[in-house]
Amino acid sequence: MTVSYILDDYDVDGFLRQAIAFGSENFGYVVTPNVDHLIRFHDEPRFRECYADASYVLLDSRFLSLIFRLVKTLRVRVCTGSDLTARLFGHAIAREDRIVLIGGNAEQASWLVAHYGLKDLRHLNPPMGFIDDPQAVENCVEFIESCSPFRFCFLAVGAPQQEMLARMLKVRGKARGLALCIGASINFLTGVERRAPLWMQRIGMEWLYRLVHDPVRLAKRYLVRGPRIFSLLPLAEVKIRRAATQPALTTTVAVTETPESI
Repeated sequence: MTVSYILDDYDVDGFLRQAIAFGSENFGYVVTPNVDHLIRFHDEPRFRECYADASYVLLDSRFLSLIFRLVKTLRVRVCTGSDLTARLFGHAIAREDRIVLIGGNAEQASWLVAHYGLKDLRHLNPPMGFIDDPQAVENCVEFIESCSPFRFCFLAVGAPQQEMLARMLKVRGKARGLALCIGASINFLTGVERRAPLWMQRIGMEWLYRLVHDPVRLAKRYLVRGPRIFSLLPLAEVKIRRAATQPALTTTVAVTETPESI
């Protein structure tokens, strides 16, 4: 199967301006692809639908950025979810803003309130495996909708759960505000997990730091599943949507079947 990716060409500073200007009159959501996400993109039609409906597709991986440069001779800026989340809380969110957090525990929510002086943080931590329970999913989506309009909704329940929630919110059309699929970013921000040293981040080796510190959970992802990206990328078309010319709130994904994939 041959696929086509569309990536928005933003670094953190560039997208921070977009996020600040988004407002609470419309709904949109942000996805942050890394290696694991692109493998899911190849394998799972439902995940491709989540990406197709996303308002912004921000490259989360410096490692992927390097691979795109070597394999595709393409340069695309990186806007990691962890850096973006930290910048939003530190530089964009006002104390009075309504913020929704899905995922994380009560202690992390309390830390965010105390550290940033937030007056209107709404928090829900869905039960483990909630995405396979229709009622639990409905409860989560209804909770987010009941908090609308919001400034930002941080979906921190991992892929593909967070992307599925974001797409449900868009399809239902009730929520207003910007939702961001941010994975483990809240863990880094609140100190539950440590990020790699800056020099490792800059050379695209943050994955190795995480693997060394959590091998039981991450070995399969990074050492077994991850290397598939090298066989998938040569078949993929990567399109870069430059920030200066990006149309608002549109992302398209083309998927075509090749004879070899049938």
